Amino acid sequence: MTSISGRGCAHGFGVGFLLAASVADILIMGAAGESIGPTAVLLLVGLAVVLWPARRRPAWLTPQLRALAPGLLSGMLTVDVLVSGREALFGPGEVALLLCVLFIAVRHCPPRWAVVCGVLDGFALLAMPVRVSHSIEDGGTLGFMVGGLVLAGSVAGLAAYLRSLDYRRTVAVADTRREERVAIAADLHDFVAHHVTGILVQTQVARMMADTQPQELDPVLAGIEHAATEALASMRRTVGVLRDTGEEADRRPVGDLAGIANLTEGFASPTQTATLHHDHAVPDDLPHEVQAAAFRVAQEALTNVRRHAADADEVIVQVRYDSGRLSVSVTDDGRGGTQLPAAAHGGGFGLVGLKERVTALGGDLHAGPRAGGGWEVRAVFPARVR
Repeated sequence: MTSISGRGCAHGFGVGFLLAASVADILIMGAAGESIGPTAVLLLVGLAVVLWPARRRPAWLTPQLRALAPGLLSGMLTVDVLVSGREALFGPGEVALLLCVLFIAVRHCPPRWAVVCGVLDGFALLAMPVRVSHSIEDGGTLGFMVGGLVLAGSVAGLAAYLRSLDYRRTVAVADTRREERVAIAADLHDFVAHHVTGILVQTQVARMMADTQPQELDPVLAGIEHAATEALASMRRTVGVLRDTGEEADRRPVGDLAGIANLTEGFASPTQTATLHHDHAVPDDLPHEVQAAAFRVAQEALTNVRRHAADADEVIVQVRYDSGRLSVSVTDDGRGGTQLPAAAHGGGFGLVGLKERVTALGGDLHAGPRAGGGWEVRAVFPARVR
């Protein structure tokens, strides 16, 4: 609230200063007996392009036009004074407006236009003292020009600095969005790969049972239906994050410790059993990053069992908590047999991506054969992210 009121006060002060300075210009011209018409037009145009509210600004009033119009009018006024051979005064209002449009030119105009408009506004500002004395060798004229050069350089430097900050912020936002989209793509791939692999395996089982045990096909088909539903729901939730609708989107976590139970339950098939051992000592308030990573470890490990160990009879998922560290492991007794087509063996993001995610949280991931046969994937996380 304080910062908003501070910006409002600064904006109000700036508007008041420009209006007061413009009135001062008119009074100066009137007191000197000069025609106020050209100066009034210049001031009205300058005030319009500078003070026109951004939300109500028409599309044709581009930054280039806003920066060019006052500079051109000021330059034309100076040329007219020089050609006619008369002398004319200038006031603080015109100086302030030219500094404002110089700021607009450097900060808001496209790169090439920024140079053109900035040079024009700068020359218009530096040329104003020549109206009073047609010789730049005059001490007063030269002093005014040096002062104008300092002001113009300061304003242009500030505008260029702010423009660089805007550019760096834009680049940072773009990089962040790109990283988030890559992460979302990885999540989408792994979710869908997990469910589609399950559909493929259960479809193979259904084909084998069609001839020998047709009466027991219903549970297998129900599993296929459930896996397809979960795949569609995963895609809907994940792709929904990319949409910018005005409504509240489904933002529930991509996975947590509670979701591991659903993974394990959905993994079981007529040819494989899956058992979950969940330690009751596991806290319920673990950081979301840790829970999501643990869910992904279990998901990737179960997907790999389907891909590379279809001959496994038993799969055991364990979630334990000991000495401030969370451990998630998936073991199977398979020998590496699989009947999946070669096209279904794509590596995807896999264990390499999991390794990066786990180590980023200060944990450790191990994947390899077990001493008694089979395969094990184990991840250990600190209870609190460092």
